[in-house]
Amino acid sequence: MMQKQQVELEVVETDRALEEIRKAGTEDVVYKSAGPLLIKSKKDDVIKELEEKKELSNTRVMVLTKQETRVKDNLKEVENKINQMIRGAQGSPSGSVPSSKP
Repeated sequence: MMQKQQVELEVVETDRALEEIRKAGTEDVVYKSAGPLLIKSKKDDVIKELEEKKELSNTRVMVLTKQETRVKDNLKEVENKINQMIRGAQGSPSGSVPSSKP
């Protein structure tokens, strides 16, 4: 869930960067980050890279959402099985778990 939030934050930051770079004029100098360095780049190239990054991040969010749903479903299933076992144990006279033998 935390990983999903980080990726969603990345999408928001990428959107903001795209907004700002689109405001820049055609003659304005544009730089992109490469680790600790800023490198002079073409505006169109930076826009293309940011759009690809955003698309990849959105895909990761979808995958993480599906994984999260699957984990929650599995957790509910296990919780239901445990509750059934507890109810079964409470129903037996000695408080032990009933055997599966007929």
